[in-house]
Amino acid sequence: MTAIRPADFTPASPHPLSRLPQHDATQLTRGGNQALIILDDQIYQLRITRAGKLILTK
Repeated sequence: MTAIRPADFTPASPHPLSRLPQHDATQLTRGGNQALIILDDQIYQLRITRAGKLILTK
């Protein structure tokens, strides 16, 4: 019987989401609960609710 060595395993590919940019919502709101996000000429409002959920509105 042949022993299995760590070199015999191929590393798992990283999760696809780990390649996306990540932003902390509390940093975006500078510790508050709201921030404005601009895309092209549109302004969106990001809000952190009391329950800790995110709401993005136009």
